[in-house]
Amino acid sequence: MTAMVAVHGVGHFLSAVPPEEIVTARSAAWAKDLAAGLGTTAEHLPVTYSYYAHHLHRGRPVSQGVADDLDTLVREHPGLTEGVTHWAESLGEALDLELPPPATAQGRLAVPLRQLVAMISESLSLDGRLTQAFIATFFRDVTRYLGDKNGSTRAAAREEVAGTIASTGARVVIAHSLGSVVAYEALHAHPELEVDLLLTLGSPLALRHGVFDLLSPAPVDGTGRRPPGVRRWVNLSDHGDIVAIPRPFKQRFPSVDLDLTDSIAPFDFHRASPYLRSAAVASTLAPYLPTS
Repeated sequence: MTAMVAVHGVGHFLSAVPPEEIVTARSAAWAKDLAAGLGTTAEHLPVTYSYYAHHLHRGRPVSQGVADDLDTLVREHPGLTEGVTHWAESLGEALDLELPPPATAQGRLAVPLRQLVAMISESLSLDGRLTQAFIATFFRDVTRYLGDKNGSTRAAAREEVAGTIASTGARVVIAHSLGSVVAYEALHAHPELEVDLLLTLGSPLALRHGVFDLLSPAPVDGTGRRPPGVRRWVNLSDHGDIVAIPRPFKQRFPSVDLDLTDSIAPFDFHRASPYLRSAAVASTLAPYLPTS
């Protein structure tokens, strides 16, 4: 059977649960979601969850709230305003939203983040408080990974994923959200790892300033590089995914074999489960699974 590694996205840190317990529980959950889309049973899907979130939070105080809000994030990470602003602009272009006009020479950096997020929530008929909490969680984890100055946190997360792929002998890697960034860098850092399929879901890899320009290896002439050991790369994004922007993904990563945009669960805050249960994921994985 083809072993698969699942690489999670943002917001999956559980401080009170040992990593090995999280791996066991989440491996079963991903297998169940994939099985639902494939019309099989989870027992037929050897999925191993690669848990790296604890590396992003090591040495940090445990949050007392549901999620850090935007004001807290800006205080902790002064440069975060630019990343969120560029995200808002990319989302506005992708979904044809009318954002506030640039107020100064610095453009929308002068517009309060709350105002930008509120306008996006209203335009997409989303719960404003939930949208803000999600964006705060997303950019918090992205900043903790890509904004790591000494590199130890980033390297630990990357090595966790590479180690899972190596130890399982996985030939299929399914990476969601920030996990696609970690998997991308892990596969580049370990060119000896060969996989038949890299499937990226709701990936922010192409997001300028906040993600794309900070990748390792760095993009060359505005183009991201394909990991050397990847035989086939498929990227899938939902039409309403507020993180998988800008589109088309292939514009930044022309070496991707297939760049799909589908209606999976519009504006469902980018969750992994709807992706895993989708027909698009099932058809992509089917050739790599046993026929009986």
